Amino acid sequence: MVSSGWCFLAAMIVAYGFANLLQSVAAARTTVHHTFDPGLLLRLAGHRTYLVGLGCQIGGFVLAFLARRDLPLFLVQASVAAGLGVTAILGVLVLKWRLPAAEVVLLALLFAGITALVLSARPAPSKQLGTAGSIALLVALGVIAVLGFFAVRLHGAPGSVALGSLAGLAFSSAAVAARPLASAPSAEAFLADPLFYLLIAHSIVGQLLLGLAMQRGSTTAAVAAMDAAGAVPAAIVGLLLLNDKIWPGREWLAAVGFLVTLAAVIGLTRYAEPQQHRPVARRRDPAMVGAGRPG
Repeated sequence: MVSSGWCFLAAMIVAYGFANLLQSVAAARTTVHHTFDPGLLLRLAGHRTYLVGLGCQIGGFVLAFLARRDLPLFLVQASVAAGLGVTAILGVLVLKWRLPAAEVVLLALLFAGITALVLSARPAPSKQLGTAGSIALLVALGVIAVLGFFAVRLHGAPGSVALGSLAGLAFSSAAVAARPLASAPSAEAFLADPLFYLLIAHSIVGQLLLGLAMQRGSTTAAVAAMDAAGAVPAAIVGLLLLNDKIWPGREWLAAVGFLVTLAAVIGLTRYAEPQQHRPVARRRDPAMVGAGRPG
């Protein structure tokens, strides 16, 4: 069902755009933490705004999962970045954000890159990863968690970019697990597949890292770093191992579209200004603070 895959993709972009905006507002209302503390997710859950944003993200996740059944990872993962454009537009309209002219140009390039990828992507079912692939994803989970433990000590925009990048790697690994998992023949096979539990684990770690990233810099920086770091590994694995396809003769279009998209989301990290927070949390102080406007 090619047509449904494209519909899932479009709806996913909108859902992630709303999710980024709402979760960033909630993160700005929570004290900045400098430890890799899973309790941050519980504190964020105390905000209704975050829960609505989380609902949007779960919706986007489900839509992305359905889109990955037929569409290649290089398209789906890059399209997640288009949610950043939706976030920026909503921020301007709802929260009165002021976007620099250069950022507007980069957002235009982002959508141009996504368009090129849409025109070049050829729908095809996925191959299976096998036991070695599952082990590799498990090792990746441990590495990302360890790096996050150290990256959480960084402050401001560098911390936002570093943590956002690690979140992107976690979500990229979840996407790699989801592509073959989406073709499970039955509910029993779906739940019995180790990829299902790796998908959940990577998603939880990615969500925690993204929440920490949004506390340290602008929404644009955190999400752009996440999208840039998450797009490349998934695209490579998809093309080499998961039967991702490009229409014959359009390989150049796919390459240009992917590079333009990647350059745009990396360029957007330049315009990151730290959000304003009052106190910084001590290791045992979960106090809440007033909101600063997301950048």
